[in-house]
Amino acid sequence: MGHVRHFDLIIIGTGSGNAILDERFADWDVAVVEKGVGSHASYGGTCLNVGCIPTKMFVHTADVANAPVSGERLGVELRLDEVRWPEIRDRVFGRIDTIAESGKRFRRDENPNVTLYEGLARFTAPRELSVETAGGPTTISADRVVLAAGGRPVIPEIPGIEDVEYHTSDSVMRLERLPEHMIILGTGFIGAEFAHIFSALGVRVTMIGRSGRVLRNEDTDVSERFTELAARQWDLRLNRRETGVERAGSGVRLHLDGPEGAESVEGQTLLVATGRRPNSDLLDTIAAGIETAENGKIKVDSTQRTSAEGVWALGDISSDHELKHVANHEERVVQHNLLHPEEPVESDHRFVPHAVFSAPQIASVGLTEQQAVERGVRYVTATQDYGGIAYGWAMEDTTGFAKLLADPSTGKLLGAHIIGPQAPTVIQPLIQAMEFGIDARSMARGQYWIHPAMPELVENALLGLPLD
Repeated sequence: MGHVRHFDLIIIGTGSGNAILDERFADWDVAVVEKGVGSHASYGGTCLNVGCIPTKMFVHTADVANAPVSGERLGVELRLDEVRWPEIRDRVFGRIDTIAESGKRFRRDENPNVTLYEGLARFTAPRELSVETAGGPTTISADRVVLAAGGRPVIPEIPGIEDVEYHTSDSVMRLERLPEHMIILGTGFIGAEFAHIFSALGVRVTMIGRSGRVLRNEDTDVSERFTELAARQWDLRLNRRETGVERAGSGVRLHLDGPEGAESVEGQTLLVATGRRPNSDLLDTIAAGIETAENGKIKVDSTQRTSAEGVWALGDISSDHELKHVANHEERVVQHNLLHPEEPVESDHRFVPHAVFSAPQIASVGLTEQQAVERGVRYVTATQDYGGIAYGWAMEDTTGFAKLLADPSTGKLLGAHIIGPQAPTVIQPLIQAMEFGIDARSMARGQYWIHPAMPELVENALLGLPLD
């Protein structure tokens, strides 16, 4: 077996897990393990390297490139002259790769109490791991272990997929050059964001989905509106099954089965965005006595503890909410519980918001109408169009709206769903109201709303709720 190096704490994953270590851990002997992916170091995790941060830098660029489209309605004649993809790409990763690299250097060189292992870790026994480093396998153990190893894209089983070149969200942002035509498999938020990014930069996009709607987990009204708008911008093919894929020239040909029978589509680049899976299967959790759910998520209690003594988990590997703001919240809970095991705190997952940065933008918190119906929750609802507020007029927005659900007797908000300009910003006061228990009437009438600013959308929606 050889020598086993023992630590006070092992952290697996350097996304939100990396933030646990502050000055309060200075006298702990800590190991940090990061598996690294391909030719690009991934210190800093999904959000920094292949997720929220680079995608939003591309989204903002795409929003700017879309200006000519919005100018038309307003009598402003604009033209998109040129998209310098290498410059766009290198601006993004020139910043991100530097942050990832300096984050790694800081941990390795500036923290004498931290040992950084680069390689894949697997449990060999409770709180004992073998790490496949460049210099061979190393065995480490600890009194406490934190699993923050995230997730990775799922690749669907399509005949021929192994023989063609395809991209996932991990690699598509680093393309050598922009394709003329991109095929996107998947109608979730990753597919919707990349369809916006690439189509705004001049790429023809074909989006393929198995269900009848894009973003089908959103409130049905929002999802239906987004699907209708997506069909205007992209070649949208819903209710399709992929029956096979093969090389075609320098690109791919995808065979589909749909409502009209068999069909095929050809493009230079295939982006697979059919969901993500937790990395728990790479860790050999069984050897550690760590229970996982059917979907592979590591089971945790409200204090983020797993079924194994001394082991905590956080973020995408254990949470139903694959969101950076949730991973960061859970990280703070784990951090406190490591330092104060005698007075543990619990995670608050009551009102977790999310956003989709596509065109249009979407933001959501709380129950959708279909969830309220399924759960038998008593509710009333109100919808306010952007077109009915002054700023919406100014923008000539004809498709955006906010939809609220509230308890008719207390006026407490149950859910909020916004599709339209700046939705992720406009929704914030509603998240606040839910978190702090402010009822709709007090919220609408108990404060000034700047006229004619965008949040009047929220004010009017609140006033429109038919409360008891």
